[in-house]
Order: sequence, then structure tokens, then C-alpha cells
Amino acid sequence: MSGPVFIGPGDMGGTERLLRVVDALAEAFADLSAGRTASPPRTIVPHERGGELLAAASVWERHGVGSVKITTLTPGNPERGLPLIHGVVAVTDLATGRITALLDGAELTAVRTGAVAALATRLCAPEDAADLAVLGAGVQARALVRAVSAVRPPRTVRVFSRTRERTMEFARWVRDASDGGLRVTVCDTAEEAVTDASVICTTTSTGAREPLVEAGWVAPGAHLNVIGGTHEDALEVDPALLADALVVVEERRAACEEAGEVRAALAGGLIAPGALRELGELVGSTAAAGGRTSVFRGVGLAIEDTAAAAALCAGAAP
Repeated sequence: MSGPVFIGPGDMGGTERLLRVVDALAEAFADLSAGRTASPPRTIVPHERGGELLAAASVWERHGVGSVKITTLTPGNPERGLPLIHGVVAVTDLATGRITALLDGAELTAVRTGAVAALATRLCAPEDAADLAVLGAGVQARALVRAVSAVRPPRTVRVFSRTRERTMEFARWVRDASDGGLRVTVCDTAEEAVTDASVICTTTSTGAREPLVEAGWVAPGAHLNVIGGTHEDALEVDPALLADALVVVEERRAACEEAGEVRAALAGGLIAPGALRELGELVGSTAAAGGRTSVFRGVGLAIEDTAAAAALCAGAAP
């Protein structure tokens, strides 16, 4: 009996694989919202060196597959020239209990994070949304540019992060990834980047309770993918933005516990829990925002790893 297949970063790239993951996530979120599957909370173990060890497990009954992901989050690693996230994902066959595949956990996290944002963008952003703004210049920023571009090809990209050198490097990567076909602008401020953008992605590691993006900077009808922040009270965007927006989350319970903007908006009476729409409830619709500003606030769920791994494993099958 053969052992598990290893799927490395080089086996997870390309638009075709990415769109396969987006479609798998749409199916998994529909199952989640309908109660056909569940996504148990992850276990987070902080340690005295400032990092965290995280473990997440879930099963996707419809496809007879489960996964367990173990990752480490080490905030000081970028300064060491090392990735922020390391990890591994083990995929299991529910019928036999066999471990059928091992996947690079950091790359899978990046791919599925980008793919979830792409799904939200596909469901909420208008077809002609073509001006993309990105806050952050790390691995997740690259993942979101790749993924969002697959569903709403941009005409222009504006980028901002706190470190000028990293921002310039990121801008060069965006230009190279588009074969020079995109107009890419490095901005001096977050406001400059997001003003008049039709799709905004925030991917920072902020731990601040003061938002990086003010509500008044965002053009009416824009779509935002908010995936950054280092803890449950960190804010990337102004909670006031959620008051009149379509607010989309992966799962209400998880968002109310872990998403800083959602928690602040609820505490301030800006929105009610019933105003939150789950991605799975929107699957099958088009332009769900109907011209309204839309905010997708993601926190990452175990079922996303399982669904993304299943899609990648299916694509790797001989």
C-alpha cells in the first residue's frame, strides 16, 4: 500500500487550481451554512517566545475527507528573513482512516485565504470592478492579488504598506506577475491607496485598535476583503463602515468571537448579529451587494483547509 502523496508549494499554483479551490470552498460554505458540515474551533497555544502553535481539524462528509493542520505563527520571522507561518496539513480518507496526503501548511493557508477572498469578491463585487487596492506586502497580500485577479481582473493596482522597501518589492512582483500589463502604483498612505478603489484588500499584521482604513475613504459600492490583524480586537478598517454595508463572514459564531471589526460594530450598536451574512448563504447569487458597499471579514476556518486540500488532492490525482 502506497504512502501519502506530498503536495508542495509548486503543486498548488496556477489559475486553474486556484479556481478549483474557489469552487470547492463555495460548496463547503454552502454545506456549512445549511448545517451539513461543521468547522470546529481551532486550538491556539501561545508560548513565551511570542509565537503561537495552532491546530485545526475538520471533516467534510460530502466528500469523505478530513484534515488536520498544524501551523506555527512566529511574528519575528519576517525580520529574520523567514516566513511568518510554517506548517503541515494531513488529509485523511474517512472511510479507511488512512492518511492520503501531506500538504505544505503555509502554502495551503495562503492559497485558501486568497481563494476565500476571491469567492467573496465573485459573490459581491460588480463584474466591472477593476481598480484594486492592497494594504500589506507579505505572503497573504500576494495570495489575494493572485486570487482576486482570477475572478475580477484588475486594470490598476495600488499598494501600501508600512515598510517602503517591501512595498516596492511587492509592486515589482505584481508587475512581473501580470507580465507588465498592469498599472501598479506605490502609495505613500493608506488613504491614497484605497480612495476610489472598487476592490480593497487589507492583509496587514496590525495589532492596533485604531483602524488603518477610515470609513470616509471608501467609495460607495466598493468591495472590501479584510483578512489581517493579529488578535480578536485588532482593527484594519473602521467599524463604522459596517453600519450601512453588506457584511459577509464565513460563519457568524467565528466572526463574533474573532473578527475585530465585527466585534466592535456589534459592541457599538452599529450592526445586529442578524445583519451578518454567511458566504454559504450567498452561494449561487450574483452581485449580492446590489450596488451597496460590501465588507467580507474573514478569520479562517478549519473546513476551508479541508475543502482546499481536497480540491488540490483531486487535481494531483493521476
